Amino acid sequence: MAEPPVTEADLLRWSEALAGIARTGLGFTESLYERERFEEVLKVAADIRVAAGSHFDVDDLVHEWQKQVGKGVAGYATPKIGVGGVVGNDKGELLLIKRADSGVWLYPTGWADVGYSPSEVVVKEVFEETGIECVPERIIGVLDNLRAGITRIPLYSLVFHCRAVGGELNPHPLECADAGWFSEDDLPSPLAGIDRWGPNAFAALRGEPVDVFFQPPRTPIWREHGEVAFEGEGREGS
Repeated sequence: MAEPPVTEADLLRWSEALAGIARTGLGFTESLYERERFEEVLKVAADIRVAAGSHFDVDDLVHEWQKQVGKGVAGYATPKIGVGGVVGNDKGELLLIKRADSGVWLYPTGWADVGYSPSEVVVKEVFEETGIECVPERIIGVLDNLRAGITRIPLYSLVFHCRAVGGELNPHPLECADAGWFSEDDLPSPLAGIDRWGPNAFAALRGEPVDVFFQPPRTPIWREHGEVAFEGEGREGS
């Protein structure tokens, strides 16, 4: 059977993987020869990224990646981490924000800050973005957003189901254009990725058993063969 054609998503992933390997190598090696080889790999990765539609040119990409090089363990290139909260109230409604940067609706989410556990980050982010106090109940998802086509940088998301326990709705003036509580049959638009996370989110809000979702390994892992729907993508313990 013929291999499927290479996609933009393939190119983007390969580029980021090569750039990560090269940056990690630069962070650990003391050999001038090896540094030259890793710098050459960065240029190849930049060529691939430009072919995938980057708005940067090759030199800018290489420069940006080189700025991220650290020493030793601190220089090991890994995906960034975001933490999101699927927050429900006593009416079974879902807390959503309209992002000021894109105008798209989504559950509250933000970068994982140093010094906080993931559950502490979600409490902090929900309160900062909406004014709502919440208690994390369980993790319901671990997502690779680069693979899902949501971002163009390596980014994992940890998604918590949370219960609202207090506070008043007060959208952050810089991060949110709006915020509110919404029932499953009255959701705002555009709502990012609702077909992926919506069914599991509202099932969790109803108190139904919900397995942790994740994207299953690809076969082979270096090629894309189409994305699977969010519900049932992968299950913890399966």
